[in-house]
Amino acid sequence: MNVRRVLAILLVPLLVSLGTPPAVAATAVAFGSVVPVPVTTTATPGVSYAITTSTAVYTDPAAAGIGDRLAALLRRSTGYPIPVAPAPGTGGISLLLSGAPATVGPEGYQLDVTGTSIVIRANQPAGLANGVQTLHQLLPVAADSATVQSGPWPVPGGHIVDYPRFGYRGAMLDVARHFFPVAAVERYIDQLALYKINYLHLHLSDDQGWRIAIGSWPNLATYGGSTAVGGGPGGYYTQADYQQIVAYAAARFVTVVPEIDMPGHTNAALASYPALNCDGVAPPLYTGTDVGFSSLCTSKELTYTFIDQVFGELAALTPGPYLHIGGDEAASTAPADYAAFVNRVQQIVAAHGKTVTGWHDIVNATPLPSTVAQYWGTTTRDSTVATAAQRGTRLIMSPASRTYIDMKYNSRTTLGQNWAGYIDVKTAYDWDPGAYLRGVAASSVLGVEAPLWTETLVTGADIDYMAFPRLPAVAELGWSPQATHDWTAFKQRLGAQGPRWHVMGVNYYHSTQISWPGGS
Repeated sequence: MNVRRVLAILLVPLLVSLGTPPAVAATAVAFGSVVPVPVTTTATPGVSYAITTSTAVYTDPAAAGIGDRLAALLRRSTGYPIPVAPAPGTGGISLLLSGAPATVGPEGYQLDVTGTSIVIRANQPAGLANGVQTLHQLLPVAADSATVQSGPWPVPGGHIVDYPRFGYRGAMLDVARHFFPVAAVERYIDQLALYKINYLHLHLSDDQGWRIAIGSWPNLATYGGSTAVGGGPGGYYTQADYQQIVAYAAARFVTVVPEIDMPGHTNAALASYPALNCDGVAPPLYTGTDVGFSSLCTSKELTYTFIDQVFGELAALTPGPYLHIGGDEAASTAPADYAAFVNRVQQIVAAHGKTVTGWHDIVNATPLPSTVAQYWGTTTRDSTVATAAQRGTRLIMSPASRTYIDMKYNSRTTLGQNWAGYIDVKTAYDWDPGAYLRGVAASSVLGVEAPLWTETLVTGADIDYMAFPRLPAVAELGWSPQATHDWTAFKQRLGAQGPRWHVMGVNYYHSTQISWPGGS
């Protein structure tokens, strides 16, 4: 750990205890407050750039949307005009698709802050977006206010070169157990983007609800989506709603991965269409929380027509590369039938030009060379998954005992479950996705994902409470080099996020493992 980072960690609590104004405290912590921690940082003591009424944002034309969102953030809190103009410009904030080191790749960036300018350089727009998110965290926390604040608006001087460890850094939101409207999903996307998470996995169907309109099978949404856990009103996304979510995410360089879980977790579909059942009789809608009792009829040809049409419509609506087929907890499907079913569904998805992802149970079939398995087990040993990885299957790491952020923090937590154990921040943070599962090399790991199941979650505030502060912990595992992994340093940087979340109105859990500074 470098000397400047140590000093920053030590000074922040002191400054807060002395009543230092938030803007000054933000300057003092410098780059030691950023989550995920950048690859390399060099602070310039005594130097800062002041955002003023004359500050403008200059953008490469291909990054105009990124510049517009940055300017909108600054206008809202500073009250300054913050015009956006094509680069190059003099002074101000420049977003440039030139001059970045080739080593930062498509998602990395270089950030330079001097007394006269802020310059972010990247090779691709995604890199500029990530650089802007780092700049966002270097701003005084008042920058996240919904109303004009008095300032001042200093940004600490220095140099950052940064790029991700893994290409896939995801979060899953279960909208099937409880439905969340478009605005709630968009809010979550903004929170993901702040921590450089680049995939949003939407769990769109389950026993309790079907949440996406399918034109060729309309009852899935109108009937299968009509309820939720506990018997609530349910809901579903029209295809226009879904496209709005996809576009909103894409503008923030987040790719949507839609999941239609099968052959189990399908009661909502089975209730909607009797013919999908082997006996032709539809079960009643289900509002409980048990698992493993439902199954599509794997022996019926109609089942595969259904799957082809559902995934065909989803593929047409989804520009991202992945369609998630679920595949977990299929206890009501015989093992041989399950393997044959998954093998056929993989071919259907591939025929629509998409890459299959599924929960790691799908390795009990024969994964296509391109198929990605999502490990959700609670142990560090799974010989079947390890063998699949050794044969070329790529893995997304989501061990339930580490990344399932719907688990309770402790025995006193009112929301959430505990079947995978209690997960406070240190448990979520203190592991290595590249060396977690025995027999799986880091080269087999595509990335990491934090699933948020919603059996007990009903509101956006509930999402906040379970996701924060654990989601940024998982985000750092996905982005930052393993060499930077340090719990002591991380919990200080994470604590520095508290005042920002307070200003943003995030209903986060005040973990006792973190020393939250004043204003949190």
